[in-house]
Amino acid sequence: MSGSDPSRLRVRLDGKFFRLGEKKFYVKGVTYGPFSPNLAGESFPTPEQTALDFESIRKLGANVVRVYYAPPRWVLDLALEHELKLLIDVPWSKYFCFLDSSRLREESRQAVISAVRGCGGHPAVFAFSVVNEIPPDVVRWTGTSQVEEFLDELVELAKSVDSECLCTIANYPPTEFLRCKNIDFYCFNVYLHQQRPFENYLARLQMIADSKPIILGEFGVDSISEGEPHKCDLLGWQIESSFRSGLAGVVIFSYTDDWYKDNRQITDWAFGLTTRDRQPKPSYAVVQEKFAIAPYFPLPATPKVSVVVASYNGAKTLKTCLESLVRLNYPYYEVILIDDGSTDITPEIASFYKTVRYFHQLNQGLSVARNSGVFAAEGEIVAFTDSDCRADEDWLYYLVGDLLKSKFTGIGGHNFLPPEDSLIAAAVLASPGGPAHVMLTDRLAEHIPGCNMAFYKWALMEIGCFDPLYRKAGDDVDICWRLQQRGYKIGFSPAGFVWHYRRSTVHAYLKQQSGYGQAEALLVRRHPEYFNSVGGSIWHGRIYTASKFGVVLRPSIVYHGIFASGFFQTLYSPEPAFALMLCTSLEYHVLISLPLLVLSVPFPYLFPLALTSVCIPLAICIAAAVQADIPKLRRRIWSRPLVGLLFYLQPVWRGWARYKSRLQFRPTPLAASENYELLTRKDKRDFQDVIEYWSDTWFDRLEFVQFIFARLEQQGWQTKTDAGWSEFDVEVYGSRWSRLQLTTVGEPHSAGRILLRCRLKTFWSLPAKVAFFSVTGFLLLVIGIVGGALPWLWMLLLLLPLFAWFLEQEQRDLKRLITLLLDEAAGQRTLLKLPASRLDKQGNPKTAPVVPSSV
Repeated sequence: MSGSDPSRLRVRLDGKFFRLGEKKFYVKGVTYGPFSPNLAGESFPTPEQTALDFESIRKLGANVVRVYYAPPRWVLDLALEHELKLLIDVPWSKYFCFLDSSRLREESRQAVISAVRGCGGHPAVFAFSVVNEIPPDVVRWTGTSQVEEFLDELVELAKSVDSECLCTIANYPPTEFLRCKNIDFYCFNVYLHQQRPFENYLARLQMIADSKPIILGEFGVDSISEGEPHKCDLLGWQIESSFRSGLAGVVIFSYTDDWYKDNRQITDWAFGLTTRDRQPKPSYAVVQEKFAIAPYFPLPATPKVSVVVASYNGAKTLKTCLESLVRLNYPYYEVILIDDGSTDITPEIASFYKTVRYFHQLNQGLSVARNSGVFAAEGEIVAFTDSDCRADEDWLYYLVGDLLKSKFTGIGGHNFLPPEDSLIAAAVLASPGGPAHVMLTDRLAEHIPGCNMAFYKWALMEIGCFDPLYRKAGDDVDICWRLQQRGYKIGFSPAGFVWHYRRSTVHAYLKQQSGYGQAEALLVRRHPEYFNSVGGSIWHGRIYTASKFGVVLRPSIVYHGIFASGFFQTLYSPEPAFALMLCTSLEYHVLISLPLLVLSVPFPYLFPLALTSVCIPLAICIAAAVQADIPKLRRRIWSRPLVGLLFYLQPVWRGWARYKSRLQFRPTPLAASENYELLTRKDKRDFQDVIEYWSDTWFDRLEFVQFIFARLEQQGWQTKTDAGWSEFDVEVYGSRWSRLQLTTVGEPHSAGRILLRCRLKTFWSLPAKVAFFSVTGFLLLVIGIVGGALPWLWMLLLLLPLFAWFLEQEQRDLKRLITLLLDEAAGQRTLLKLPASRLDKQGNPKTAPVVPSSV
């Protein structure tokens, strides 16, 4: 064979899958043996029989053979000759309490070293499994973390012999809680014979595997107990379900009924696809048929998909992005590039891709750009990714497939750090604030990141597409929440992933976090129900990301079942201590650390407390850096210190951007100010908190409210409408110092007449509250420090009532403006305004509510 033959290449990782050469490598395998020892004492048949078996396995359509002993060299050479790869199990004394014996531990280490030394580097090797199915009572006896550490040590030993070899552990449901950090992929032996539980468990395993590939290392059916017809049916849908679920491959137990275990020939089980004398069973033909189709089983339909890329000065990675998108493994799609006013060479790059539909527009922000893509889309489904992403070639195949077989309205997937990205990007990946998916169940998502999401176009149009308010970020969060508020569900496709380049400098990372903080300031106005009192988001699901979003204080716990007999023994991981992370927030620094440091100058006895307040967030960030999950190959001596620094800076930068955005509302628009000047010249009286309008004919209150909202938007007001959770219809932000909540109610009267009541309730704005209480606190602090020497400083407190009077005036002015707008809207709908004398100061009617039409 030539040196360029793919069979001579090493299989390598590729996101959620494997790659051999330039092509993806999907595992389609069978187990082989163990057999009674041959004349050489090897647990394999004779070389002649093995050659015949390998030829039959290739005819089956398989490309991987799982063996349970380290094979001799001639077996490896035969596998290479038949273009097969071997998944090699390393046997050792796993059934004993091996960690209690230094001799057993050393024997285990030597078994791994010997297996890898004898086979490692051979092109026929797919991977090594350093253990197969440790009994759950042994794990409980020894301790979960101790077993994990030992297995990780075995993987390190294997890689010390052959640095490029792939390693895993063959796990099964009774010990699914084992989480080894050093394995390259997950391998599970699963014997479930009902389709729904089988598929549900695969979804669970995908969540366990997270960003790593997963294969089924064993599954099969006994011909004796189940019957060959039933076996054919089970293997058929198990293979198909596995590949449709996004697994990287399957290994069927077993190739033949010839099986030797515990020093005896097994005769009461018949899991093989062939008999002991290698005669194919009917199940052989079924597997052969499914392997010929796998991994790309036909989708139930192939609706046209429009892939939208919104880009602003993204030329650095745009070529890589478009190269991946024009080569997707999906039969019916288009790529739409929206250039949002780029000033770099984006147009030149786009001109090289004739199949890409290119649109240029003035810079209007991310949401408007994505909306332009939606409006231009011809597809039934609209998928979104970013110009700093590279899509896997099967991205749409899995994304659309999972969307079509579910009741989801939208779907998303993973975004992985590309292997060629920088070392700083790897540290950024382990730092807080990156794009992540939030899962409510193994399939149901609460949030999917904007760099990898797809929706039915009709759903986007129904909710008015993306909100133009979000120019840099937050649009993906907003669209998910709005769809969920309509009763729609969003799913997750673990195999539909993209590669996402991270920020490669600290400055770029902090700039991104600043943008996220601005987005949160906008989101809290639209979706207050999802935020806490200081503006932090509240998620109901579990956040899946390389960053832990905080320090984990409690160990994980495992449900073992009674006496460690549970078939599914589940790991329950604790949530990070979010409350503790508040000590790294901007609010903590401003309200606690800074005042204590200032007060420690005149009051030195407070210095230890001030020093402690400064050290607490530093200690938390150091602990977070220690716990950070940084890939070993991407880790340097400075990686964890950098992660600790980013943990310290991120909440400050993001929090400051959030408050800055909330404090920097636009003032009252010019058109409204001119109306106000006209109004105040004519009328100096105070306006009522409740206004009433009368109509002799029925009208729709909701249409009236929508007209008011449209009019406010037209005049340029900053507004927030009820999203279903508020006690008001519209909230209006006036000057920087005031806001107003408008609430309406329609009272039906006889003969179809309507009384519309509008309540206007004014409040201080957030800037007003911050300014008033900051001034108050500052004055009290100054007076407390030097007030004894300068008694006249107490006179400064008289400024507070004056400031409060000014804020009240701002509220009255805003109420006048909105009243004018309501009167204008009522006049256009021939509504008659009732006299204010009919209401008392609290807005309650002093007279009967029935009003004659002559009023």
